[in-house]
Amino acid sequence: MATVSGDFELTMDELRDVARYVAESAQDILPVFEEAVPGDPRPRAALDAAWAFVNGAKRTKLQRVTSLDAHRAAKEAGTETARLAARAAGDAAYLHPISRAAQVGHILRAAASAARIAELNAGDDSSVGDMRTEQARQRATPTLISVLSRYPLASTAQDRVARLMSALDALPCAHPAEETPAPPRHVLQGDTPDTPHRRALGATESTWHPHVR
Repeated sequence: MATVSGDFELTMDELRDVARYVAESAQDILPVFEEAVPGDPRPRAALDAAWAFVNGAKRTKLQRVTSLDAHRAAKEAGTETARLAARAAGDAAYLHPISRAAQVGHILRAAASAARIAELNAGDDSSVGDMRTEQARQRATPTLISVLSRYPLASTAQDRVARLMSALDALPCAHPAEETPAPPRHVLQGDTPDTPHRRALGATESTWHPHVR
């Protein structure tokens, strides 16, 4: 099976699963950008390239180039919602197996951006964003959660999208133990007790289980 190697390996099936998750979020909010900037095709091109890959096309320079173009379009957009929508389209196109927190954005930021746009459209109602984040959490597949577990935790920041993304970064484990709770990840891997780790969303310290590594 074909893989992409870096700090770890990702199979094409894994990359396609992640790209589908991101593209679904980006697709829902792309009209926000296209209504604000009707003459700019760059985010649409990035999303089309992502869907082509999801549907079986090879991962090529097309995804990388259109991703960069969509992010440039985001920087030029005049409103927060248009910027978020364009950036989400760019995130859908390319993920690298590089162990950096910034890469988590290519997995979760589109869903967090969709949640932020929803709450802004509801008068900046944070409960709407939280609800959309929960819906995105429920869409996560075991494959996506497995991929996510290979990356560091998302960077913590003060802006709302980053906070929503951090909430998503607490995705539940793909294969929770049915009876006996597993020990925290620092016990399994020899880390220090204060090492940051993902835990099941809403779980207590005594009941959460780490992702399958």
